[in-house]
Amino acid sequence: MSRDQKLKEDYEQILAILATKFGEGEQLNLDAIIYLIGVQELGKGAVEFKKDDKVNLMHIAICRLLEPFGYYEFDFFDDDGWPHYNMLEELPPLKSGEQTVLMKEAIVLYFKVQELI
Repeated sequence: MSRDQKLKEDYEQILAILATKFGEGEQLNLDAIIYLIGVQELGKGAVEFKKDDKVNLMHIAICRLLEPFGYYEFDFFDDDGWPHYNMLEELPPLKSGEQTVLMKEAIVLYFKVQELI
């Protein structure tokens, strides 16, 4: 099985699980999955977040997702419990499709580490 096919199958498995748990059967888009990962990483559970907090949650998720690839490293938790990351390396210029593949790879790796799949 090719690497691309395995990524596709693993990602579709994640989509199916998340659709059941969070999407009322509807498939979640990439941004929604990133947001859920941010909420998970913050660890405060299901609370109402302000618009700025939602953007910050997505940033946390992106940092956490790209950490295993060497782009970010965890630094500390602030007094409010929000994680902070340091950028280790700038992301190379990627086309939209390449960005999507990188994020899907990172999401699959994240959920494998979390033992969801």
